[in-house]
Formats: sequence, structure tokens, C-alpha cells
Amino acid sequence: MTSAAVEILGLGLGILGWVGVIVACGLPMWQVSAFIGGNIVVAQTIWEGLWMSCAVQSTGQMQCKVYDSILALPPEVQAGRALTVIVALLGLVALLVTVVGAQCTNCIRPGKMKSRIVIAGGAIYVLCGVLVLIPLCWFANIVISDFYDPSVPSSKKREMGAALYIGWAATALLLFGGCLICCCSCSQRDETSFPVKYSAPRRPTSNGEYDKKNYV
Repeated sequence: MTSAAVEILGLGLGILGWVGVIVACGLPMWQVSAFIGGNIVVAQTIWEGLWMSCAVQSTGQMQCKVYDSILALPPEVQAGRALTVIVALLGLVALLVTVVGAQCTNCIRPGKMKSRIVIAGGAIYVLCGVLVLIPLCWFANIVISDFYDPSVPSSKKREMGAALYIGWAATALLLFGGCLICCCSCSQRDETSFPVKYSAPRRPTSNGEYDKKNYV
């Protein structure tokens, strides 16, 4: 597989990861109700996300309410909001930077600068994966700690929602795609960094014959 194909593959994975982060950010399923113990009544399920909480009835009806105050939110929710929005914006920047420096585009002439721009785009994708991993792991740690904490009532215990799993999958795509972009760009730069040596053309002497030193 050529470096251009690997670069396109990495860009595609990065775009999928970026879209996955946006989906995970908007979903209200970061935490869901945990039905444990002897209580098996599942008439209502609680979903809690970064922007709203929803109550889903067994009949299929769902009521959602956007959080009223930002300052009253837990720190993990505030951090999750900030980091996911930053990642969404950085993902757009990474897409534009990578497209500008990609081998399949002619925005910039081939050379070291073009390779450096692509490497910058891949590095931004990797940075996006690291940033979005922080709120995901933070939420998961809180959910697991509260679940096994005997002092927390059963009605307050939560389980990890689908948004966390989507976010982790998006993180893997961002990291893998960014690494592919950086690796293929580095290899391309190494291949083009060798100096090209040209031999001097052979010139005939005054008598019309080539100089003997041209054959040494």
C-alpha cells in the first residue's frame, strides 16, 4: 500500500473519529439507571448526559430537560462539555490542515513543507484523541466508584451509557488515524530527503573527440 493510500486511510479514520466525538457529545446517555438488587421495576429509565437528562418511560415516551445552570453542574460534566467542544473544533482544524498538505491535493507544492503540514494534521488528530479520553475515563471512574460504594443508594447508582462506548471507539479511530498520517508523512519525507547528484555532461574536445577523463 502506497503512502498516499495510507494517508487517505488515516484521514478517513480521523474523520470517523471526529464524527463519533460529536455524536457522543450530543447523546444524553453518558450515565444510565442501574437496576440492581431486588428492585426489578423498570417502568422508568434515567439518562444523564453533558447537556440534558432524560426520563424514558416503558411505554416509549421520553421527556428531556436541559440543565438550567452551568455553574451548578458537577466538575466532570463541565470538563466534559469543554473538552468535547474543543475536540470538535480541533477535529475540523485537523481535517483542513491534513487536506491542504495531503498528497492527493495540489494546494501546496510537494516538498518538506507539505510533509510537515500533514504531520501537523496527524498530530492534531492524536491530540484530539487524548483530550476526549479525559472526560470519558473520568465519567467511567465515577460511575464504577459509585456503583460499588455501599453508601450510595441503589436509586442513585448509575451504569456506563452508550455515549461512553461511542466515545472510546472514536478515541481509538482518532489515535490510529493520526498515527497513520504522521507515519506515512515521515516515511515520505525520508524518501525525498536524499540529495540528488547529477554528473557533469561530457563535452567534446577541440578535435571533436571526447576527453579521456570522461571515461575514468
